[in-house]
Amino acid sequence: MNVSVAPFSGYKYNLFKSEEVFESAKVIGSGLATISLAGSGVGIGIVFAGLMVSISRNPFMTKQLFTYAILGFALTEAIALFGLMMAFLFLFAI
Repeated sequence: MNVSVAPFSGYKYNLFKSEEVFESAKVIGSGLATISLAGSGVGIGIVFAGLMVSISRNPFMTKQLFTYAILGFALTEAIALFGLMMAFLFLFAI
């Protein structure tokens, strides 16, 4: 009785095609890149929650505090746009 150590040594054991693996990796990568959108939503919520607290503590500085809040909103939203751009690059450019 001849028993080989590697049971699939005589076969071409290729379960997936390389194109299918590449396409699934692109979809998984773009899905992971969109996680930054959730973090950006939380960040924007924190910015405007801080604005509400600070306006309630000092209502005379409303204009200056709103300017700072818009700046924080823009910087936080930029992070989300970079994440979305990376997701689209993974899907369509690679």
